[in-house]
Amino acid sequence: MTRLDRLAHLPKDRLLAEFSLWSADLIRLADDIARVDRYVDIYHVDVSDGHFSPSFLFFPDQIARVRAATERPIHVHLMVEDSILLSQIEQFAEVGADLISIHLENAAARDAGLDRIDSLGLKAGMVLKVDTPVAGVAPYLPRLSFLTLLGTAIGVKGQGLDPSATARLTQAAGMIGVAGRTGTTRLAADGGIRETTVPLLSAAGAETVVMGSLAFGAPDLSQRIAWIHGLETAA
Repeated sequence: MTRLDRLAHLPKDRLLAEFSLWSADLIRLADDIARVDRYVDIYHVDVSDGHFSPSFLFFPDQIARVRAATERPIHVHLMVEDSILLSQIEQFAEVGADLISIHLENAAARDAGLDRIDSLGLKAGMVLKVDTPVAGVAPYLPRLSFLTLLGTAIGVKGQGLDPSATARLTQAAGMIGVAGRTGTTRLAADGGIRETTVPLLSAAGAETVVMGSLAFGAPDLSQRIAWIHGLETAA
């Protein structure tokens, strides 16, 4: 299956479950992928350089092994400084990413970054930090397959959902509609994903949620995913 096929086959009539590999068992990553793979719509890979974001997270050789273990789409979220953005795009494209998201805050490199993603034949996404005005992404919407809004501070696990998160999603959904991108640019929520918050995020317009412990730590994953699939979005 090609990269475009993997993304084209994603359902459009329900909330998507995007599984964050940051919450997988990183010692037994292949085993954890095998355990959850049939429930996954997209694997979410956070890449962090310790500067743009405080964590140090996934590198290309790891994702090459993930690619060999699954046919599910791989969404790479780059949280890196402008100076290395293009090289990171190239490296993760080479090892099998289907979709690469860069940050609106990569002000000096975002246009070149989107150009590079396009030239490599991948789908592009953009991510906004929780305190970045949503309106700033409007000029980029025609180029995006995914728009992800962070609901917590970048690169730190276990935080509660910011009070502004649902209003920001509603604003972004409206902008996507005005741009004529409904059904083409998917709206994702990342951060603060809990049983209590997912219904709120879905109702606010999220079409996919980036699940960490809510997925990998679920006592009954089939039941958890059936619940996710049963939630209606505002789209």
